[in-house]
Amino acid sequence: MKSALIKLHTAVFLVGFTGILGVLIQLSELPLVWYRISITVISLFVLLKLKRQLTPLPKKSIQQLLLIGTVIALHWVCFYGSIKLSNVSIALICFSSTGLFTALLEPLLITKRIRWIELGLGLFSITGIYLIFHFDDRYKTGIIVGVIAAVLAALFSVLNKKYLAITDAKQMMLYELIGGWLILTCLLPFYIHLFPNANLYPTLTDWGWLLILSWVCTIVAMQLMLESLQKVSAFTQNLSLNLEPVYAIIMAFLLFQENKALHSSFYIGVALILFSVILQMLRIVIGKRT
Repeated sequence: MKSALIKLHTAVFLVGFTGILGVLIQLSELPLVWYRISITVISLFVLLKLKRQLTPLPKKSIQQLLLIGTVIALHWVCFYGSIKLSNVSIALICFSSTGLFTALLEPLLITKRIRWIELGLGLFSITGIYLIFHFDDRYKTGIIVGVIAAVLAALFSVLNKKYLAITDAKQMMLYELIGGWLILTCLLPFYIHLFPNANLYPTLTDWGWLLILSWVCTIVAMQLMLESLQKVSAFTQNLSLNLEPVYAIIMAFLLFQENKALHSSFYIGVALILFSVILQMLRIVIGKRT
């Protein structure tokens, strides 16, 4: 359990950079994710091919992984869309509601009983988001898109938990991201039609940030998360991911001075989220939950 938690929180720290990179990369949200996935898929394929770790999978398993990949791709599009429509801090606070949605979806998809304490902890995050939404109407569209991203993130984690035994982490990630690449490639022409002024082509600087985003914040982080799921629940993973806003918000304050544009309701929301994370971690430490 200790090793799984170390892997999980290392991944959370790495994922904390994704919001910052979403600001530094000048691409619009869907092309940004398309490039991210493209680089990751090519890199993973070459890595697995060189190590001779690509193994045949049953057709049904491949279909399941491709479907899960569409969920994570759409989550990333909504997540970066929320950043572009608001800012890093708001988008990541919305992401923290993933714990509540996981507590609702996990019993439905993995046939486990509802844990009311998990719902209660998740409600702290929702309350924090409500405070920001209610008292600061500048970011309402970004908040709505951010909550959709949280629902998709919860669905992704629960499905990953359900199908974890299909194959090893890297190959599982490869098939999932191929599914994500396929759905975004199909959606890209419609996106260009709807948003003709979208920024579609990366600059030289963008390429550098995209490589960091794909290699460090995707391949390394996702592998650590998948490995940690062998020991911890999807709810614990997603609640731990609520620390991602803490890391990223601190960086956003330092790099972009976002604290100058946030009201007191934002800080109350952050306090509620931290409270829920601390309670869940204490439950794990004292052995009431794995």
